[in-house]
Amino acid sequence: MSEIQNKVVIITGASSGLGEATAKRLAASGAKLMLAARREDRLKDLVGAIAKSGGTATYQVTDVADRAQVEALAKETLSTYSQIDVLINNAGLMPLSPLDQVKVEEWDRMIDVNIKGVLYGIAAVLPIMRQQKSGHIINLSSVAGHKVFAGSAVYCATKYAVRAISEGLRLESNGEIRSTNISPGAVATELANTITDKDTAAGINQLYEIAIDADAIARAIGYAIEQPSDVDVNEIIIRPTRQEL
Repeated sequence: MSEIQNKVVIITGASSGLGEATAKRLAASGAKLMLAARREDRLKDLVGAIAKSGGTATYQVTDVADRAQVEALAKETLSTYSQIDVLINNAGLMPLSPLDQVKVEEWDRMIDVNIKGVLYGIAAVLPIMRQQKSGHIINLSSVAGHKVFAGSAVYCATKYAVRAISEGLRLESNGEIRSTNISPGAVATELANTITDKDTAAGINQLYEIAIDADAIARAIGYAIEQPSDVDVNEIIIRPTRQEL
């Protein structure tokens, strides 16, 4: 039996892209899912598709930048499934722009979602996992969390932060909590749609011509989860074979 079978998994940012692909793959492997995002119509459709395929999933509309909503997500998961085995902190934004464009509102939103959202998720599930004496937290960083790119300073800063948080969690795990940081390169998702700076958007669109399918990341997430409990896959970087940076 797969190590994924019957595990209770929360996925944020589940309404599209990596979250949606991961939900479909984990459901097919027998996980019990709580799907979270802001777009309820997308969540309903995804839960329906999973149920039609014989999987188990429910959803909770959640803005990860609101701590109360993230706490409610964890409580609803516990109420529904009686445990939380895995949290996948997937929700993220990428409105890239040069610093001299001074898009402060976009910077604030990235910090709120990409950093605070990850921390709020950890804060909501960590006490539960400590009580269980087991758990797995998977954070989605980026190749931008390993290298800074012009026009991406704030986004890179948020993804470096995710890596730091993931490593800190590992060091504090006490052998109970597994911590995985996954850093995708160019992947075909809606992430680039949030870029409002035209020149930056043009460059990213050119890069994303070689983007790989979101299921490539879903497979990596599944690999990390399905390892035996004494194996902690801490870091995975995944790029298209043609991506140099």
